Amino acid sequence: MTAVILAGFDAGQTSCRCRLRRWDSRNHLWQDLADGRGSPVSHLDAEGGEDRFRAALRSSLDAAWAAAEAKAPGSVATRPALAAAAIGASGLEQGTALQARAQTLMAAELTLPPHRCLATGDERTALHGAFPDAAGIVLISGTGMICLGRNRQGEEARSGGWGWMLDGAGGAFDLGQQGLQLTLRMADGRLPDRPLRQQLWQALQCSSAAEIKALVVRPERSVPALAQLAPLVQDAAAAGDPDAAAILQRSADALAEAVTAVANRLSLATVAISPRGGALEHLPLFRETVERALEARLRHWHWQAGQADACAGALTLAERLLRPR
Repeated sequence: MTAVILAGFDAGQTSCRCRLRRWDSRNHLWQDLADGRGSPVSHLDAEGGEDRFRAALRSSLDAAWAAAEAKAPGSVATRPALAAAAIGASGLEQGTALQARAQTLMAAELTLPPHRCLATGDERTALHGAFPDAAGIVLISGTGMICLGRNRQGEEARSGGWGWMLDGAGGAFDLGQQGLQLTLRMADGRLPDRPLRQQLWQALQCSSAAEIKALVVRPERSVPALAQLAPLVQDAAAAGDPDAAAILQRSADALAEAVTAVANRLSLATVAISPRGGALEHLPLFRETVERALEARLRHWHWQAGQADACAGALTLAERLLRPR
């Protein structure tokens, strides 16, 4: 009997993960085989973006097959063909030409028919991993932010995530950018000078406002650089800097506003929220500020650890591709 194998990918700008899953016909259930990690992706429209996308698929899939063979030598000596695959990556908006391009690249790289490939935003794979069979909301606050939820009827709603130029409030980039704006006002004499200015400029290896301006002209450098300033802004707020505290509050309010919008659109009476992303996971004071902002807007809500990760969510979506249409 031909093995039925699924591949689920979680693609990021540092690496791409792949998980393989096989149908166990004897016990009538899916079994995870192994995980593999490969090269990162970038936006498809970036220089070399399509090549990087295909390389990420290929390298992470190869690593997953190698891990499966290492776990059970001889079990996958001849790699069976995939039955379906799904990938979650930032910026793959539903129903866009970009999504169609990504799915065409997947089909070619994985030797699959197009209808057995799904390329979607990583927020969707995170949601389907965290809440595979239940209502809930995934709130992602990393470099940027996005909020996505689903109700018991399977309806989905989204808020935020429209890019740092248009809708960055609520992520680490936003915290760093607002902090850096404060330092320029300090340098001009519009605000009293505080330790935060020296700390942020030192972190960026800049000694003047002119050098700061030169840095932010190039978004490919400035976006990650400013996001890395978020912990320093949080530390300044913890030390009593009122302007830094106000930055945390504005970003927290933006996240709470996004969650409330999704909860209202989906008519969720009780809101289970799975927090994801470095800003919520590694900035405790910011997370506490978000919690207070949520308390002010929602009567019944709670944090809920996701049932599984984004690779599992991708596999859930890949499995659906096998169902009769």
